[in-house]
Amino acid sequence: MNTDPRARFPRGARVRSRADYTRVFDGGRRLGDALLGLHWLPGDGEPRLGQAVSRKVDPRAVGRNRIKRILRETTRRIRPQLAGGDYVVVARPAAARASHAQIAAALTRLLRKAGALPAPVADGTMPAAAAPTSPPDSTPDARAGRTSLPE
Repeated sequence: MNTDPRARFPRGARVRSRADYTRVFDGGRRLGDALLGLHWLPGDGEPRLGQAVSRKVDPRAVGRNRIKRILRETTRRIRPQLAGGDYVVVARPAAARASHAQIAAALTRLLRKAGALPAPVADGTMPAAAAPTSPPDSTPDARAGRTSLPE
């Protein structure tokens, strides 16, 4: 277990009360994909995360806790860039079979789509240019086997 205080998910960073969940579900916006649903309510304060992982997602507590752990870890990593507001992530049944990377990518993708997370910045390098290819010469002289350069 990581005991570094910077690595914890503090109480103030969580949506905790039933009233807060209701406020986000009723007054917020929502997006979703196959693994997760995201409900959010923009605000001025620090970003807060709430999680909903029901027994329909995974009947085993260990499976539900795994999903919640992945969501907390991903949010903790991206929290400094996250826009203020309340975010509630609802897991869908496909999340029980998804890998850690798939769940983390789904959450990041939904937060970007919601505008709560900035788009990734390019590294500033350009791809290598392809070698130039000269098109076939289609001048009348070339077709006749002659060059158009003076001799």
